[in-house]
Amino acid sequence: MEWDWVRGLLGGLMIGGAAALYLLVNGRIMGASGIFGGALDGSAQGAERRERLVFLAGLILFPAIIVWLGVAEASKPVTTTAGLIAAGLLVGLGTRMANGCTSGHGVCGISRLALRGLVATAVYLVFGVLGVLIARALEWSL
Repeated sequence: MEWDWVRGLLGGLMIGGAAALYLLVNGRIMGASGIFGGALDGSAQGAERRERLVFLAGLILFPAIIVWLGVAEASKPVTTTAGLIAAGLLVGLGTRMANGCTSGHGVCGISRLALRGLVATAVYLVFGVLGVLIARALEWSL
């Protein structure tokens, strides 16, 4: 039997725990797009901006460190560079349209039973499935 589900379970527990801790310590939702946007658009100043930048650095550095230490393997891109750029732009657009990302709506919104989080997560899932089905029908490389 495959044990990949254990990694998913541990990752989910870590994300959920981090979101709960962030809310308890800071009194704010751990939505990555909101943290990123506030760090870049100037709406966060001083200590709050530094906190956001440290959070974002951790999102990038922690996976790099555990790969470097040999604890995990690096992910391999599943598409071309152009595909990654297009996907990133579409995710950014969707995040702005939904007033949040999957970590804000999916993890924090659903756990608080927020209607906006429930609806946004359902929309993410439906359009994710539709995107895969369309790509497969058109025989695009995923």
